[in-house]
Amino acid sequence: MSSDFVNLTTENLTSEHLCCIIRSKKTHPGIEAKRQWLSDRLKEGHVFRKLNEKATVFIEYAPLETAWVPITGDNYYYVYCLWVSGSSKGKGYGRMLMEYCLADARENGKSGICMLGANKQKAWLSDQTFAKKFGFEVVDTTEQGYELLALSLDGTTPRFAQNVKNQGINKEELTIYYDMQCPYIYQNLEMVKQYCETNEVPVSIIPVDTLQIAKELPCVFNNWGVFYKGKFQTVNLLDAASLKRILKRE
Repeated sequence: MSSDFVNLTTENLTSEHLCCIIRSKKTHPGIEAKRQWLSDRLKEGHVFRKLNEKATVFIEYAPLETAWVPITGDNYYYVYCLWVSGSSKGKGYGRMLMEYCLADARENGKSGICMLGANKQKAWLSDQTFAKKFGFEVVDTTEQGYELLALSLDGTTPRFAQNVKNQGINKEELTIYYDMQCPYIYQNLEMVKQYCETNEVPVSIIPVDTLQIAKELPCVFNNWGVFYKGKFQTVNLLDAASLKRILKRE
């Protein structure tokens, strides 16, 4: 079992494996888009720490003030993702990564760490049961069942921005907010564009390309948020079948 980890920097970003489960010998547009997204975020204090192997073992977090999420709070870290998959599970890597983030928070005098959760575990969220073993607690919720988990080091707590609580927009057509943090976004976006063009479905695709837009999002997730007829639908990536189901809703 390896315990050799590496943090991505502007110097090693182009050469390091990004830990995604996308496996491609050729240049993959989604992974390259992720590299570009990271190259800008690293300058803002974003941390991407990974096992120094071609494995899916990593944590991504950032100062809440520069984290691209509609959450407000002072002096916190926000954990975007903590992921250990495949044969790497059960070796203590998740604990090591979380302990690294906690040590970083304490060393830098942070007020705590927060992350996104839900009242029922969702496949794309980090393991909430695991987080709660470290002392994370629910400090805010939305009507759609999403939760903000926080481990406070000084008694203060962050909150969802008010725009998240509304979870509605003034657009009737299919509307998708996205950024390129997740390597799967690129190919899913292309599929949606092609489907909507072929089936003459009006669609508004809104890039989340500034911190201000991210902080003002009407949904909890910066990577991908789908609305239809003004109502929030999902943060899950779509296939043709799920897209059809959304478009049939009144």
